[in-house]
Amino acid sequence: MSGENKENSRCAKRIFINRIDTYSSKCIAKFLSTCVAGASLEEASEVEMEEEEGIMSQDDQSKVKKGTFEIVGTVRSKTQEEKSSFVTELYCSLTQQELLLKLMDCDVIIYNISENAEQIEEASWAISALHADLDNFSGSKMFILISTVMTWALSKPIDPDQPEIPFTEEDYRRRRPHPNFKDHITAEKLVVKMGKTNESRLSTYVVASGLQYGMGENTFHFFFKTSWLGEVYTVPVFGPGDNIIPTIHVNGLAGVVQNVIDHKPKTHYLVAVDDSKNTLQDIVKVISQVLGPGKVENVPKEDAFLLRDLTQTDIDGLFVNLRIEAVFLKEYLNLHWVCESGIVENIDSVVEEYKQSRGLLPIRICILGPPAIGKSTVAERICKHYKLHHVKVKDAITESVTQLEKMVQMEDVEDENENDDTVGAAQEFLEALKESMDQNGGRLDDQFVIRIMKDKLSSKPCKNQGFVLDGFPKTYEQAKELFNADEDEPEDTRSKLPPFNKKIIPEFVLSLNATDAFLKNRVLNLPESAVEGTHYTQDQFPRRLAAFRENNVEDETVLNYFDELEIHIEHIEITSSDDMEYLIVMEKIKEVVGDARNYGLTSEELEEEERRKADERLKEVATEKAETERKEANEAASRVARWEEWSKRMEEVNKLEQELLEAQTVPLRNYLMKNVMPTLTQGLIECCKTKPDDPIDFLAEYLFRNNPQV
Repeated sequence: MSGENKENSRCAKRIFINRIDTYSSKCIAKFLSTCVAGASLEEASEVEMEEEEGIMSQDDQSKVKKGTFEIVGTVRSKTQEEKSSFVTELYCSLTQQELLLKLMDCDVIIYNISENAEQIEEASWAISALHADLDNFSGSKMFILISTVMTWALSKPIDPDQPEIPFTEEDYRRRRPHPNFKDHITAEKLVVKMGKTNESRLSTYVVASGLQYGMGENTFHFFFKTSWLGEVYTVPVFGPGDNIIPTIHVNGLAGVVQNVIDHKPKTHYLVAVDDSKNTLQDIVKVISQVLGPGKVENVPKEDAFLLRDLTQTDIDGLFVNLRIEAVFLKEYLNLHWVCESGIVENIDSVVEEYKQSRGLLPIRICILGPPAIGKSTVAERICKHYKLHHVKVKDAITESVTQLEKMVQMEDVEDENENDDTVGAAQEFLEALKESMDQNGGRLDDQFVIRIMKDKLSSKPCKNQGFVLDGFPKTYEQAKELFNADEDEPEDTRSKLPPFNKKIIPEFVLSLNATDAFLKNRVLNLPESAVEGTHYTQDQFPRRLAAFRENNVEDETVLNYFDELEIHIEHIEITSSDDMEYLIVMEKIKEVVGDARNYGLTSEELEEEERRKADERLKEVATEKAETERKEANEAASRVARWEEWSKRMEEVNKLEQELLEAQTVPLRNYLMKNVMPTLTQGLIECCKTKPDDPIDFLAEYLFRNNPQV
């Protein structure tokens, strides 16, 4: 390639990608944002080699950065419109006219319908609108439709007598879609057709992608999550699991898109799958082995429809049975494969991507402190908050002995020779444990305790979620033996630190402490039922406390061991007996440890939390209602009491007024009886005798004439 062509190929291109907030489109956008335009045209260029080796100068890096693709795209809602570092512009809720203007401003338009069936209509409109507006293009444009191999799901074999012969891109006209993917194949045909009119102005490509995996997972996420959580003994395989699933790493798919943009191949239909011919059983089994319980169980296909974590598209993909090869990619494109041999062969790196992408990193904590300080209580609080595994020496020994006894009793297994070796080793170790217990009064030698604890900390649950190591190790030597690096672990010659096992070494060390007087007082105040059968008895506790103090005054203590490894130790002083729930201690620990690194609450736990909050709200409403009713009842009773008191007082007032009036009317009544009533009576009698025409006037004159005062 000439220097001038190289320079032109490295000019920045503006790329549109739909639904950048979804799994597949986001990974493709992030991958392309780091790619230099035209980079895949070169065979191991100096720039790529230097970039891989990490020896590029700042000037070289700035030059490459100027030539990278410029990414724009759409998102589903405005809440997701916040721009990512790898995206130049994001659009939401655009009209068709507004969207067309954005598309016209781009050199490459990518529509991903492999996981967004609802985007098929928009993708079909977009290619039609661009095709209709060819004359207004400022330059040549490329349209890439990322579809799915599900449009090949029901294709008839090339040779009925040899059904194992795989399909290739050349057979794309023979493809027959799954019933739920007929709209996909219609969109594919439209895109290919539109690109044949004027290829110099608008070139179109269809990339039929296998089921995508990697970078946090999507279709296979259910199996990864089930294995990581470790809540089941077996991971389900829906149906017989013997169907072959075409797959590709999502970054491998992004690499295919990059090559199509750079190479502009003559073939307009490409298949993007890796070289694997893995069945569903193979994939689920290896996920379970590396990340989970190690076992799988075949369950009816119908069980998949009962799971919330699997969509209809996911289920259709998991049940596909298709042999297909991407011949064109290997022969004509300069593709840097990611997991070319498939998910099964590259499961370790895929699992590491899964953990890193989703932030599912283990939290390893060690709690140390004197007896009765509350280590186990605090450990339980931490485990509940962060969803970690509580590791105690006594429980680990009991669990190990029980497991060994079960292994010794095993009879029916597939590989008898392997079983004989396993059972023999288990029998030997179990006998050694029992012999050590017999010789030491029920206690185990340190060598056996260290082995059991190391196996426990190396178990998959502890490696996946993390653990809280409760009160162990107790001495420097125990710590050194427990966390010492394995023989097969490569030693870092550049590090000045002593060798240690990075997979099980605690990330946080919490040292709880309190005065002897405080601890003794706490033990004395414990109820007798809590002390009985423990080490907190009057005879044993002072001896254990003294032994702890004695072991932690020398230079070689457990804390010294962690100091040597430059692991920060958080010292927490317990001074108050009032904080029985250790709320203050937990607040300090949360500040030190930070946020949880897990899935958070499950759907069942979220429902339980919702129910709990709803119950609390109902209780609050009921309490408020009861309080309101109580206040109203009290107010009503108070009103009745006040009314009765007022009525009583009014009766007394009326009685007093009546008595006063009675007293005031006595003189007047006496006067009337003496001076008025006799004359009035006589006048009435005379009036009755005389019967005058006007009795009133007669009576008035009579009273006037006979008035004693006149």
